[in-house]
Amino acid sequence: MTATPDLARLRLAAPDLFRSVFRRHAAGVAVITARGEEGPVGFTATSLTSVSAEPPLLSFGVGTGSSSWPVLAEAEHVGVHILGEHQRETAATFARSGADRFGPATSWRTGPEGVPVLDGVLAWLVCRVTARVPAGDHRIVLAEVLLGDPTGAGSPLLYHQGRFGGLRD
Repeated sequence: MTATPDLARLRLAAPDLFRSVFRRHAAGVAVITARGEEGPVGFTATSLTSVSAEPPLLSFGVGTGSSSWPVLAEAEHVGVHILGEHQRETAATFARSGADRFGPATSWRTGPEGVPVLDGVLAWLVCRVTARVPAGDHRIVLAEVLLGDPTGAGSPLLYHQGRFGGLRD
């Protein structure tokens, strides 16, 4: 069964319409990390996209007003971490403004190219940034995958209707 759109309820494009529509779009949850002169930075992203298999490229969006942007604007390498359902608190910590993202509650280590690598994730990658494309109040970061580890166990964490959750049968 499909729903027929009710054209009488259409709304003009505006930030609230955009957010309302994308709350209905379930997305995987990733944490992007980088090393800055004053230490590591990171943020929760639901905009991670595979771009190309040959060469292996991915993209993600980052707000230019975010606390991580000044480091990401200059970083040569980033870490990309696919979170598991067991990492809701990690996702919330990296999404929360002003949080101590790399404090005692976050288990991580310095990985290849100096990139912060989170422990316990489903998979992680180290990537070389190849471009930063202006897109409204964000930048789309394109990055080439250099290496990684896809062997973590568990089910993926999803973001839907403003909440972190898991897959349902």
